Formats: sequence, C-alpha cells, structure tokens
Amino acid sequence: MMDRDYILLPVNPVFIAASLAGAFFLNLCPWGSWGWVPDFVALTLIFWSIYQPRRVGIGVAFMMGLIMDVHSASLLGENALAYTLLSYFAITIHRRVLWFTPVIQALHVLPLLIVMQVVQMLIQLAISAKQPSWFYFAQSLVATLIWPIVCWLLLAPQRRAVDHDETRPI
Repeated sequence: MMDRDYILLPVNPVFIAASLAGAFFLNLCPWGSWGWVPDFVALTLIFWSIYQPRRVGIGVAFMMGLIMDVHSASLLGENALAYTLLSYFAITIHRRVLWFTPVIQALHVLPLLIVMQVVQMLIQLAISAKQPSWFYFAQSLVATLIWPIVCWLLLAPQRRAVDHDETRPI
C-alpha cells in the first residue's frame, strides 16, 4: 500500500525533535568522515521542511547548522547558511513534492542537496582554497538513494492501522 492510501495522523512534536537529535547523533558517528556517507541532519531537515513546514523551518535549520558547525569544528555559520538555504528551498517546493511518491521525491531532493554542498564548497574554497574532487558529491547521490527509506521511517508513526473500522467515518 502506498503512502497516499493512508490518512496520516498528526505528527508529534517530540518525534520531530527526536528524529533531529537522532540524525545529529548519526552524524556524530565515526563514519561521518567518509566521503559518501550522507548528511543525516540535512536529510531530516529536508523531510520535515517538506512534510511539516510550519513546525520545522528556517529557524530550526539555522540552529541545527550552528550545532553541526560546533561539532565539525568548521567555520562558524558554514553549515548554518547551507542548512538555512536548504530549508528555504525545501519549503518553497513542498506543495509540489508532496504529490509524488518518495522515489520521485528523491529526484526533487537531489538538487537541494547539491546546492547545499555547492554552498559549503564555495565557503571552503573562499577560506582555504582547497578544491574537492567530484567524489565530494557522492554524498548527495547516496542521500538521494536512501530518501524513500527516510520517508518510510519518518512517516511510520503517523500511519493509521491497516484494518479499517466500518463504524468510523474516516
């Protein structure tokens, strides 16, 4: 059954905060330094900016960016700027993206992730003049490939039971 066949329950704000914290802890893991591992905070921010733009917006993205800046010991504001732009563009296209299945949504998410990485690359280029290889964008490709899994996991608590009760109108 596809997600469109369900009527989703309202999202719990505690679950949103827990998913963002979980994404942050996934970024803390040692595999975060590998070039192809996706930025889980960025993926979670895109998801909530698309599915719940009134609850998770640019302010939350900015704060998560500052937290990631402190964690990665990068230039203060680098991730904050990238995540803020990411959230802004995700909110801009959220009505259109919701019409599609998660597989097609991934094609809309890919440019957002590439823009985020280009912003980070330009900041690093301006500061340290180091140029990354094309492998740098593998992170966005892997994140795009796991987008349907992320959608399925983060929408799971909102799905109703499959068994239909004939006494209720919904």
